[in-house]
Amino acid sequence: MITLIMPGEPSPQLRAMAEAAIDHRPYQLVRQERDLGNLRHQRLLFVMDLDETGVCVPMLELLRRLRQISPQRLLGATGALLINSSSPHFTKSAASHLIFNANQLGCAFIGHPLVDATEELKNLLTWQKTQPLPLEEILLNLSGEMGNRLYFHDLAPCPNPKLVFLHSSLRSTSNTLTLWQRVADHLSGWDIQELHVENGAVYDCYGCSFKTCVQFGKQKSCFYGGVMTEKILPSVEEADVLVWVCPNYNDALPSNLMAVINRLTTLYRQIRFYDKRIFSVIVSGNSGGDSVARQLIGALNINKGFYLPPEFALMAIGNDPGSVIKNPDIDEQAEALANRIIASVK
Repeated sequence: MITLIMPGEPSPQLRAMAEAAIDHRPYQLVRQERDLGNLRHQRLLFVMDLDETGVCVPMLELLRRLRQISPQRLLGATGALLINSSSPHFTKSAASHLIFNANQLGCAFIGHPLVDATEELKNLLTWQKTQPLPLEEILLNLSGEMGNRLYFHDLAPCPNPKLVFLHSSLRSTSNTLTLWQRVADHLSGWDIQELHVENGAVYDCYGCSFKTCVQFGKQKSCFYGGVMTEKILPSVEEADVLVWVCPNYNDALPSNLMAVINRLTTLYRQIRFYDKRIFSVIVSGNSGGDSVARQLIGALNINKGFYLPPEFALMAIGNDPGSVIKNPDIDEQAEALANRIIASVK
């Protein structure tokens, strides 16, 4: 059964998207705070219209209430989203904000968890290039397909998991690598591979045509070649778990890691990432770790389709080298992330 979290009065278009996603299956409806029951271990479909400022106030109020009830109110749940906006903007930022907050409450998200509708459905014009259908029909088809994946979602266990961690830092000065090592110390016996993305090793995406990208993808290659195709793409393809070790650079991912994400498109053309779990260790000099986490959610979970396990990110503050380990309870937090990584493959 799917739990439809749809506060407020939905627009006709959003209601049609929800009906397509449910597809005549049994469901329970959450419209307001008094409808909040036990949401743990449920299939949750978050459905919201955005106002002219890009928010859905009733949904934010529900999320706030869930957090007040319990910091793990959604533990074991799996989620997806339908979002409608009357403007060309906000759907992706609203999605990453909701996913981040629900994920912190214990909710996992399927890969490609979002179907969004912007003004005049202009965001679906690229779909129309391969599906010569009216935009409204494409929207409902996408909603139905995503609802189907949520309803039947069942991630297979990994008896011998392979973990790859990616970083672009120097061990001698990196708080982020120091914190990741505290996590890795609790993963004894795991097959762990390090991918150090050094400066200049990975060029950013050239922006090849779709046809060119597909042709390179069939050869599991890319326009640039080099370490990306020789080492990184094969490692990502074989991995069950990917950990992104990210210092906060101006409230964004390091450019080397962003280049890797952009260049994953060639592999994305060939395989699905739905069964690949992503985690992250994020260290900020002061604040903004959530900005980096939301960037990872947008790039990897929403766009590339990686599975997002519950509480996927360990975020901490550390400025001077080595200072991150002085944070209160940091070892407990590191062990907790390791335990979540272990739980994700069982």
